[in-house]
Amino acid sequence: MKKQYLEAGKIVTTHGIRGEVKIVPYTDVPELLCEFDRLFIGKEHREINIERSRVFKNTVIAKLEGIDTPEAAEKLRNKILYMHRDDLELDDDTYFIQDLIGMEVRDADSGQVYGRLDDVMQTGANDVYVIKGEDKEYLVPAIADVIVSTDLENDVMTIRPLEGLFD
Repeated sequence: MKKQYLEAGKIVTTHGIRGEVKIVPYTDVPELLCEFDRLFIGKEHREINIERSRVFKNTVIAKLEGIDTPEAAEKLRNKILYMHRDDLELDDDTYFIQDLIGMEVRDADSGQVYGRLDDVMQTGANDVYVIKGEDKEYLVPAIADVIVSTDLENDVMTIRPLEGLFD
C-alpha cells in the first residue's frame, strides 16, 4: 500500500534569530524541498506552511509559518518533515523508494521469485536494488536492460538479469 505521507527531511537545529530551522533533506537534490509551499510535521502529520526556504551547504534553511523565535524553532529539533504524495509529480518510470521497498521480485521469463526488494543503494551512476531471498542476497542494477516492469498496484517487480549477474 502506498503511503500518503513520505519522509522529506529532518529538522536538525535552529538558524538565526527569526525562528528559521535547518533541515537535512531526505532527497537526492536539496532544492526539491524548496519547491514546497507546505510540509507536514511529526507523526501526526500536522500541516505547516513554508514562508521561504533556501539551500545552504546541502541542507535547507526554512522559515515556517508561526515559528518566529529561536525558542519556538528549538522545539521542532529532531522532528521529521513529510511531504504529501500528491504534492509531487514524478516522471514516468520514476518511483518513491518507499514504494519499492518490500516488493516481490520475479524473473520475467521463468517466473522464479528471487525475494523481496530490501534496500535501494544510490551509487551515483544508477541505483542498485538489494533483493533478499530466502537464503541469498542479490544486487540488481536499476537499469532498463534489467528491470522489465514495476507494478506498484500488485507490489511486483519483474526483472531479466544480465548474463552472469547471479553467478
